[in-house]
Amino acid sequence: MEVAELKKSHKLLRDWTYDWTPLYRGYTDKILYVNLSDNEIKEKPVPKLMKEKFVGGKGYGLKLLWDATKPETKWDDPENEINISSGPIGGITQYSGAGKSICVTISPLTDIPIDSNVGGFFGPFLKFSGFDAIEIQGKSDKDVIIFIDGVNHKVEINEAPYIDIKDSHILGEVLTEMYADDEKDKKNIGVVATGAAADHARIGMLNFTFYDPKRKLVRMKQAGRGGVGTVFRNKKIKAIVCKIPGVKGNLNNVADLPAIMERGKRFNKEMRELDDSQAEMRTKGTAHLTNIMNDYDLLPVHNYKYGSHPEADKIHSEVWKSKFTQGIPDGCWIGCNMACSKGVDAFEIKTGPYKGQKVIVDGPEYENAGGLGSNCGIFNPDYIIESNFYCDTYGICTISWGTLVAFIMECYESGILNKERTGGLELNFGNAEAAMELMHQLARGEGFGVIAGQGVRKMKELFIEKGWGDPQFLQDIAMENKGLEYSEYVSKESLAQQGGFAMTNKGPQHDEAWLIFMDMVNNQIPTFEDKAEALHYFPMFRTWFALQGLCKLPWNDVEPANNAETDEPAKVPEHVDNYVTIYKAVTGNDFDKEELIRQSERVYNFQRIFNLRRGYGKRQHDAQPYRAAGPVTVEEYESRAERYDKQLKELVGVDPEGKSTEEKRDILRKYRENRYEQLLDAVYFRRGWTKNGIPKIDHLKDLGMDLPEVIDVVKDLQDE
Repeated sequence: MEVAELKKSHKLLRDWTYDWTPLYRGYTDKILYVNLSDNEIKEKPVPKLMKEKFVGGKGYGLKLLWDATKPETKWDDPENEINISSGPIGGITQYSGAGKSICVTISPLTDIPIDSNVGGFFGPFLKFSGFDAIEIQGKSDKDVIIFIDGVNHKVEINEAPYIDIKDSHILGEVLTEMYADDEKDKKNIGVVATGAAADHARIGMLNFTFYDPKRKLVRMKQAGRGGVGTVFRNKKIKAIVCKIPGVKGNLNNVADLPAIMERGKRFNKEMRELDDSQAEMRTKGTAHLTNIMNDYDLLPVHNYKYGSHPEADKIHSEVWKSKFTQGIPDGCWIGCNMACSKGVDAFEIKTGPYKGQKVIVDGPEYENAGGLGSNCGIFNPDYIIESNFYCDTYGICTISWGTLVAFIMECYESGILNKERTGGLELNFGNAEAAMELMHQLARGEGFGVIAGQGVRKMKELFIEKGWGDPQFLQDIAMENKGLEYSEYVSKESLAQQGGFAMTNKGPQHDEAWLIFMDMVNNQIPTFEDKAEALHYFPMFRTWFALQGLCKLPWNDVEPANNAETDEPAKVPEHVDNYVTIYKAVTGNDFDKEELIRQSERVYNFQRIFNLRRGYGKRQHDAQPYRAAGPVTVEEYESRAERYDKQLKELVGVDPEGKSTEEKRDILRKYRENRYEQLLDAVYFRRGWTKNGIPKIDHLKDLGMDLPEVIDVVKDLQDE
């Protein structure tokens, strides 16, 4: 069916016209509310308190979700929401990395709020259409498309009967062509969609399109974590489309445009002059990390057993550089000069429903090379590219998929799984063919693929229930915390990074704290107090990006030439000053680097209390699987025996001579688990929390987050 015929097949269920007003200093002060149960569409004002306390982005998403749900609301209840918001800085084009938006929902994996950041056009386009956020509640009984017409200032809910189009790379292209007036207008369309696998899995993600004018192709960025795509499909949303008249000049209507332009020019100069000698983001994107992680024993191999592998050169950053199309400004938002959204052009698919077709693949990012590749013992770059493509178009979180397949493979090699239990798939480490078939099964809603798609925690619980393996071993090797799969870094030798993963509010995601180099390599935070300070500052600083609509990569993936000479080089103080200046220039508000942290603390503590309201958010929920902290198996210990024996002698005060590997492993485990408990104490104290991880009322008052509904949750927990 031709695109024009497809559009004619839409059935209008509801339309609503609104009065558009231009942004003022980064805000519209309006929320677009859509309820799919009764097709209600309306505009909601942003209360003054919400704007002051929650800022935007992740903060708005959490506040709207709190107000709309009850403590017992499940992820698949109609009242659960998907909230998408950028932030006051989101959408500016004069400074790199300002195109982010944040998706918030109750996660199918964790049963607590998840926030997932994403690039692409939709977040800024939503603002330019007149809304600081979209709040989607309810559940349709038929597939629908929500269309936000920022040209004619109208919102529609349309029934979308063409159910044969299931996958994101096709849906994004079709809907872009459908809603664009002509070829030139394609750059004014932003589409949010997912794929076939999100119907059958808890790890479904969302794709946000952006139009690449050089390639003349629709491309995608991913809101990957926590199953927001699963909620999207549970609500029967086929896609959200936003159309605007165009992007120009100063649509955020900022207070001081010259100040932003000056900082933008300064940063662009750094990118031109320094990127090639630093992170090489413009030629390799985040994939530049692959060989660095391998060199420092941090690249996940065989379900995080090891941190390096002899075949890692096959997925070296130079390999990815040779695969990526070079010389194209690969920014996922207009005006971003970091250009890190690398792509593999004209890649011929070898398996599955698109076999023989040539496609563009966005990435692989480092997380995909590490998760889909080395963590599963697969060092074939073409396999990684193909599995990356299918994860994207099927709507599968690549991080969750890489980590859960690695878990399955270790279970298979340990005898917990076998061919009978996996439906005939030989899922041993390195079996790329079986891993790919597992993904295709999930997209079809078949076989062991559907079991895999429930995530590591659900699989672990299932295997224990069936008596397929030792429960303690399964707990130790199941790399999840709070129900969310780990990102792709080996944290065994970095106590601070263990906390950076397991102490997160949403689950172990590297966007909150990445402290491995500060802690393990450079030994910049040797004491518990030092680590606690880092685990206070960096999660708060990174949270701030999620409030504003900013990407974190321009902060520290290129640094000023004199950064090493500053008092706190890990913070990149010149770039911190850039962000302070830009926030003031956008909003016109008084602001400094201390208030930056306090803005984040308010929202961070609110999210912790949101978890508490749902029955989580205590010390027990910050526990980590032992594989994240140390060697689980004899084989693992012996692979680093010299290192571990030395630690036993120098740190634990135990002579390893004459002891079996099992004895040494168990002594080391007791030591490392005790160190983690001490870290929890230090971090909770620094964050103003009780020993059980409960935010203290005095701390909330100091932050100005002592809202009555917040205090009601924590007042009876203060003695814990």
